[in-house]
Amino acid sequence: MTVIAPQSSAAVTRGTGRAGAPEGPRSARTARLRRRIGDNLQAYAFLAAGLLCFALFSWYPLVKGIILSFQQDNFVTDPIWVGMDNYTAVLDDPLFATAWLNTLEFTGLALLFGFAVPFVLALVINEFRHAKGFFRFAVYLPVMLPPIVSVLLWQYFYDPGNGLFNAILTGVGLPGSDWTQSPKMAMISLVLVSTWANMGGATIMYLAGLAGIPGELYEAAELDGATVWQRVRHVTIPQMRFIMLVLLLLQIVATMQVFIEPYQLTGTTNPETITVMVLIYRYAFTINNDFGMAAAMSVLLFIVLGAFSALYLRLTRKAD
Repeated sequence: MTVIAPQSSAAVTRGTGRAGAPEGPRSARTARLRRRIGDNLQAYAFLAAGLLCFALFSWYPLVKGIILSFQQDNFVTDPIWVGMDNYTAVLDDPLFATAWLNTLEFTGLALLFGFAVPFVLALVINEFRHAKGFFRFAVYLPVMLPPIVSVLLWQYFYDPGNGLFNAILTGVGLPGSDWTQSPKMAMISLVLVSTWANMGGATIMYLAGLAGIPGELYEAAELDGATVWQRVRHVTIPQMRFIMLVLLLLQIVATMQVFIEPYQLTGTTNPETITVMVLIYRYAFTINNDFGMAAAMSVLLFIVLGAFSALYLRLTRKAD
């Protein structure tokens, strides 16, 4: 008879861990944990450059601007802490209400032209069977130009002496116009420049959205006898609703910060076209030479746009 000798306790526990668990699963968990930590460190390493740039060029100027709004500073002498005096001076400025009213008027006119025109233009281009690439390039070309170049081009068009528009009007026997210096035409003139220079981006986005609408929806609408307007109203607009809402918010925020058009075409002293951004420029560089007042006005604009964006997103989310 063969006798099997009992194994020693060291031999029994050789393949187990401290708690009696096998070493294999434990080492696998450790390897997975190390691999996960390594992947996270690698991801944060790739994000580090972007986060650093964002913090340096976005968060730091934002915090610095808020602090500057409580100081009197011309960047030459030492800053003086003045508390809420800058906000009080800004609110008491007679041009404060004028600048906001002009900005709201510009935003309303820009929405009337700049929101509808790109959508209609996208619908027209989308119907073309040939040369779509050319028309996309032609529409987007003004966006590729530097903004100041576009404004200088239109400044030549608006020239009351030898401008293109007045030459066309006099050529057909109509009187010329002062355009940017006329109280009735100044704001519309600025809106036309802004619409022409910026509608290309919105048009391209609308074209991308139109390309994603299933053709079966239009075929079903045609079989039901729907007209062109009915197809746009009941098929295109509902399918494009999300893109339209996003672009509407972006356009409102952008037009509320209009600066280049009124600054270059009408100057900083025209009460008919002075906007919030132009008033900020006046505080900092022309009248007061006080960057603290300019920062206070900028903070007020930031608060208004932030509150409007939050309210807009809340209302659209409820509607969805």
